[in-house]
Amino acid sequence: MGFSDEIGIDLGTANVLVYIKGKGVVLSEPSVVAINKENKQILAVGEEARQMLGRTPANIVAVRPLRDGVISDYDVTERMIKYFIRKACKSTRFFKPRIMVCVPSGVTEVEKRAVREAALQAGGKAVFLMEEPIAAAIGAGIDISRPEGVMVIDIGGGTTDIAVISLGGIVANASVKVAGDKFDEAIVKYMRKEHKLYIGERTAEEIKMNIGTAYPRQELARMECRGRDLVTGLPKSIEVISKEIMEALDEPLTTICEAVHSVLEKTPPELAADISNSGIVITGGGALLNGIDKRIEDRTGIKVIIAENPKSCVAKGTGMALNSIDAIQNSQMNKRKPYI
Repeated sequence: MGFSDEIGIDLGTANVLVYIKGKGVVLSEPSVVAINKENKQILAVGEEARQMLGRTPANIVAVRPLRDGVISDYDVTERMIKYFIRKACKSTRFFKPRIMVCVPSGVTEVEKRAVREAALQAGGKAVFLMEEPIAAAIGAGIDISRPEGVMVIDIGGGTTDIAVISLGGIVANASVKVAGDKFDEAIVKYMRKEHKLYIGERTAEEIKMNIGTAYPRQELARMECRGRDLVTGLPKSIEVISKEIMEALDEPLTTICEAVHSVLEKTPPELAADISNSGIVITGGGALLNGIDKRIEDRTGIKVIIAENPKSCVAKGTGMALNSIDAIQNSQMNKRKPYI
């Protein structure tokens, strides 16, 4: 087999990462597609389309075809995957790779089938599915085959997946539809309520990345924020501080902490003891939120470690799992074989 006969895809709500065997992560772009509403033609995909969010004329719409970790627009997702595979492989039309796609741990059979079909239609020869927490653990460098319990929290764009893994399988898990997108929404809501300022998704994301925090910072961070004044209807600029953003993010962060707590409650005592020794590992883009490790540590009393390059852990783990594709083919998620 050549270099790129096997591809791992982290099909995220916020970003798509493509891993090619032998090359590593070769592509990381936002899962956004710009479409001409009149003739359904795709005008831009990825970063180029993200620049258009909230700025398009009436006949063009910038959409995110995945919501809360699952496909909300099947046709657009298929075309997006096809675009990313071609861009990553710089391939000919006759190229048919084996594809491993990551899905959140709580997805239904129907949602799994939709992902599988979309990847097949996009040009896959065979499609395998893998649960996100397992891929995240492998990508974070954890040996999941050992009998010790490890806990992984993968905070993505649409979902937060929490799982206790032992002997290569998930023992206890939870998947909540609260992650990066909900953080952005919470900031938008807060700015409307407290400052009577209407801001867009992109501005909210910038605020989150620059001064967002889940735990009191030692020094206050400040940032200028521009939007539309809801009282006058005119553009307005105000200064926001990190303490306000911590307040704005309190609700979604509490939901995640409670979900972590509930998974720990369901964990067998032997594995719980292992986790208290080894700590909890956080992966995903949400791990980059300032102080999130301290916030979870406070709630659980267990030390929390942020994985190296948390954003690419799932894609990396998916790619590494391609080496043991036959074992995964026989695993729980791929028992049915409608993709052959």
